[in-house]
Amino acid sequence: MSLIVDQSANSPEVVPHTGPEQTDVASTESVSQNSEKHVQELSSDVQDSDRVFVDPKAEKRLLRKLDMRLIPVLFILYLFSYLDRSNIGNAKIAGMSTELKFSKNGNDYSWLLTIFYIAYILFEWCALMWKVVPPHIWAAAMVFGWGLVATMQSAAHSWKAMMALRFLLGAFEAGFGPGVPYYLSFFYMRRELGLRIGLFLSAGPLATCFAGALAYGITSGHVSIANWRLLFLVEGLPTIVLASMAWFMLPDSTTTAKFLSEEDKQVARARGVRQVGGDETGPAKRLGNIVWSDIGAALLDVKNYLTAMMYFSCNVSFSSLPVFLPTILTEMGYTAIHAQGLSAPPYFISFLVVIASTFIADRTGQRGITIFVLSLIGGIGYILLAATSKTAIRYFGVYLAAAGVFPAIINILPWVLNNQGSDTRRGAGIAMLNLVGQCGPLLGTRIYPATDAPFYRLGMWTCAAFMLFNGFLAIALRTLLVWENKRADAKYGVVEKETDGHVVAGVENEGPKFRYVL
Repeated sequence: MSLIVDQSANSPEVVPHTGPEQTDVASTESVSQNSEKHVQELSSDVQDSDRVFVDPKAEKRLLRKLDMRLIPVLFILYLFSYLDRSNIGNAKIAGMSTELKFSKNGNDYSWLLTIFYIAYILFEWCALMWKVVPPHIWAAAMVFGWGLVATMQSAAHSWKAMMALRFLLGAFEAGFGPGVPYYLSFFYMRRELGLRIGLFLSAGPLATCFAGALAYGITSGHVSIANWRLLFLVEGLPTIVLASMAWFMLPDSTTTAKFLSEEDKQVARARGVRQVGGDETGPAKRLGNIVWSDIGAALLDVKNYLTAMMYFSCNVSFSSLPVFLPTILTEMGYTAIHAQGLSAPPYFISFLVVIASTFIADRTGQRGITIFVLSLIGGIGYILLAATSKTAIRYFGVYLAAAGVFPAIINILPWVLNNQGSDTRRGAGIAMLNLVGQCGPLLGTRIYPATDAPFYRLGMWTCAAFMLFNGFLAIALRTLLVWENKRADAKYGVVEKETDGHVVAGVENEGPKFRYVL
């Protein structure tokens, strides 16, 4: 028995299809009246089914609705998340280091960056909570938590108080950002996932761009409160309000999403069968359930360690560039005010490259090559920053570094989700990626000591080396995936591309038809 979306009706409905003789009008109407019953039995039906069909037009309508609801909400939330974590670099040159009496060797400031990532690492396991706790509740709690802490930074009167707040900020943000790509995997097929993750995470470079422009506006004025304190207030208070948006607008699943019609939900259920061989209402329950044996399998999968090392390498640069760039530009000879403004344009270019690269990688299925090229661009940018003293060339190097680092790290995330054969393994893969990868910032935030001013060559050469190493790892992993795909082809036969809209049920779970995305 196979599943088909009936295209004879005005609205798409999932109905059973056993042969051409069932296409007469009377039979179709009878089956359509009982379609909801069959939807509820999809998980058991799929055991006898090997193919499903979804009306492409109905599927596009569903994707548009998901895109219009999920991506803007998550984009805005992550924009403020990144804004609240990285604005400390702007606050530093706006007077925070002087008022809180930071050490002249730069260690106090470096520790404020490091403590954030220590908390981030300790709470990486929270990525799996998106599967355990209803997502709208979990997201709202995390957003409210980091918004409150980010705002409270404006009231800090000592380095120790700021250290405690930065730790709490890292804990709350670890519960949000790392788990969102995993959350999106419950709504999108793996060939659709990269661009959506790219759109969501492109808020990172855009937030950094926005931070530079906003900080420029705030720190160029003269008000009764210290400029750096006003900066934390202006950027922290809106986040508290946005927690309500997460509560009311993020759906827990397609079956409970109020913005979807019954017809949309039926198409979504059929997509769930096509994706993992079941849907949220059946035995293959996707939310609230963790398969512990799959976590063990993920821990033994060498591919997860390769992507984790890639994430580590990118994070050395990813974590340090936004928080040190204003200082680097100041050391180039620009005033603090102009440094705030000049830090924005490179990130806007990065924002555009993120969207373009994730789109290309999705369409071509060549994510490894995409990451390799981006790593080379970022590496060349850091080499220019390290090897020359000319301001114009170094500023051009900033553009290349930003255009390489941000898109490279963002393309790694969907690669992990693309190549794990179950929901639990995908969640475990993301948790492992972040647990190892977020150790990169512990190094990245310590390689720009104040004694290395004005060129910070140690930090620049270190970031260049890690970006080139990341490119090597991308090619190594792609080679391994090619070999494993060929081995699967030899064992099960070559998987032919479906041209009639029919695909195998459970195609994204481990099995004879599962192939790795290169």
